[in-house]
Amino acid sequence: MNDAVGSQAAGSGPAVSVVLAGGGTAGHIEPAMAVADALRTLAPGVRITALGTERGLETRLVPERGYDLRLITPVPLPRKLNADLARLPLRVRRAVRETRAVFDDVHADVVIGFGGYVALPAYLAARRGVRRRRVPVLIHEANARAGIANKVGARGAARVLAAVPGSGLAGAEVVGMPVRAAITGLDRSALRAEARAHFGFGPEDRVLLVFGGSQGAASLNRAVSGAATDLAGRRIAVLHAHGPKNTLELPEPNPGDPPYVAVPYLNRMDLAYAAADLAICRSGAMTVAEVAAVGLPAVYVPLPIGNGEQRLNALPVVDAGAGLLVDDAELTPQYVAGSVADLLLDDDRLAAMTAAAAVLGGRNAAERVARLALDIAAQAGR
Repeated sequence: MNDAVGSQAAGSGPAVSVVLAGGGTAGHIEPAMAVADALRTLAPGVRITALGTERGLETRLVPERGYDLRLITPVPLPRKLNADLARLPLRVRRAVRETRAVFDDVHADVVIGFGGYVALPAYLAARRGVRRRRVPVLIHEANARAGIANKVGARGAARVLAAVPGSGLAGAEVVGMPVRAAITGLDRSALRAEARAHFGFGPEDRVLLVFGGSQGAASLNRAVSGAATDLAGRRIAVLHAHGPKNTLELPEPNPGDPPYVAVPYLNRMDLAYAAADLAICRSGAMTVAEVAAVGLPAVYVPLPIGNGEQRLNALPVVDAGAGLLVDDAELTPQYVAGSVADLLLDDDRLAAMTAAAAVLGGRNAAERVARLALDIAAQAGR
């Protein structure tokens, strides 16, 4: 056991104060929360503060996990010349000032950054000022292609980590994706009966899980709901998280049809993974990591906008035989009713994909990130 972890475990000395910067989307928040949980396990006295903005999902997800949340001005980084770009310097200065106030209030010893709207202000605020001590920074890049905030922060970071090789961050150490223990320790087979009962599925139903991230995905919604009648005709049940701002138009079921369970959001993803035989989902870094970690075969449909990182995120899993990659424009009701349904009813192929998914990636990334953060705080002389 290293000195930082040992001191905290023994309860001696002041608690290490860790600030997590990873708000905005679930893809930034979930790895941060996984590391927070690992920090509490390693050093029960640790003080954990999460940075966020009023527009992000962290306003709900962070308090639900029992962590302190401090809100700052969001700093989205525009990809085009527009009014947001003109307002960027003012927003950055304001957000940095607010972040420094948080650091002072919680006596921050180390910052762990995951990218997103709050990461850039955190990285800038952590740098040494005329009358201000420097706060060391540890960066974790989740995507196969690093975002702007992490590229900027990496230049002065104490350590730089990445979920996968080739992220574009020089010298990044590949540690995998921090995933919460409820997922990495999930035994889908053992939980299957409880999960099926929770959602109203029968023990013999073939279940297709559909989700497009925390906000849903309109194209996934249209394709799967449009195939609802055909799926029911092939005795395939559906668990569909369509997003809180979206609705589904579903046909009236016939008597005896398998359930089509449509919900705005899935609070129990562990049960959703355990209930499912196959998933259709986007390929954000966190989604790919969780789906692979639980051994669930998936049809990955990368977001058709952005810099192409979602396709890159899914490629290692697809190349290993644990998933399929389908372009957004190719995911039609006909494809779902044909190719996806064929896969769901093919026991041998599903079993092979499940086995391939189960051996992908490490399951201790959250603990590795947490240990490094505590080590960095100790080395900085906190």
